[in-house]
Amino acid sequence: QVQLVESGGGLVQAGGSLRLSCAASIRTFSSYNMGWFRQAPGKEREFVAGITNGGGYTNYADSVKGRFTISRDNAKNTVYLQMNSLKPEDTAVYYCAADRSGYISITAPDYEYWGQGTQVTVSS
Repeated sequence: QVQLVESGGGLVQAGGSLRLSCAASIRTFSSYNMGWFRQAPGKEREFVAGITNGGGYTNYADSVKGRFTISRDNAKNTVYLQMNSLKPEDTAVYYCAADRSGYISITAPDYEYWGQGTQVTVSS
């Protein structure tokens, strides 16, 4: 059974940093592209960042470019999201997701597996 478990969320002041982790119990983790999405109250789930299965290519939402960095360690079956210069508008539940398509999708329904989410709250 595939499980994705996020951790690292919390409360931080504007300008601060957090590092999210997503541990995957997927036997063929290195076959999956991984994505981070977020959902704020009353809003749709939106793409934040994605990384290809080998880690050679990444993609970011315009709103986080230059502030967030996605990375992965296939030996540890883990994907990370380093978030710097956090803003109050980054407040949301952050989800990691796994996808076996041949490209980094920015569309949530394209992803096969999802974690339960971790709350990130940025105070002003």
